[in-house]
Amino acid sequence: MATDLGAAHAALVRVIADEAGAIRQFVDLLKREQTSLSNGITDELPELAEQKGTLFVHLNQLAAQRSDALAAHGLSADRAGVEAWIALHADEKSLRNDWTTVLSLASEARQLNYLNGELIRMRMQYNTMALEALQGGKGVLDLYGPDGQSTSPGHSRIYDAV
Repeated sequence: MATDLGAAHAALVRVIADEAGAIRQFVDLLKREQTSLSNGITDELPELAEQKGTLFVHLNQLAAQRSDALAAHGLSADRAGVEAWIALHADEKSLRNDWTTVLSLASEARQLNYLNGELIRMRMQYNTMALEALQGGKGVLDLYGPDGQSTSPGHSRIYDAV
C-alpha cells in the first residue's frame, strides 16, 4: 500500500507540473490568437483553434489524472483537495510553485479567452456593418419578390414613372 501511495504521490507531482506547462502553452496560444484578431490576420485562426482544441483535450486528461491521484490519497478532486495535499507536503517547494503557476495561468487564460471573445464579437459586428454598407442598407437584398417585381420600399419600378 505504501508503494501505491508513493506512486500516486509521484503521479500527482508530475501531473501538476505537466498541467503548469500545458496551461502555459494554452495561454501562449490565446495570446497569439489575440494578436491575430487585433491585427485582422484571420488566416491563422483555424490553425490556432485546432491547436487550442488539442491542448484543451490534453488539459482535461491531465485534470482527470490529477483527480485520480488525489482520490488515491483519499482527497477531493478539486482545488481544496490539491491544497490539502500540498499542505501535507509543505517541504516540496516546486510542487507549491507549480500549483500556484496552474492557478495563475488558468486565471490569465480565462481573462484572455474572454477578451478574445470580445474581439471576435467586435470583428463580427464590424463585418456586419460593412456588409450592410456595401448592400446600401437593410432590406436591399429584397430587390425582387416572387413575381419578379421590385419589393424594396421607396423604390418604384422604372416603368411606373413613365
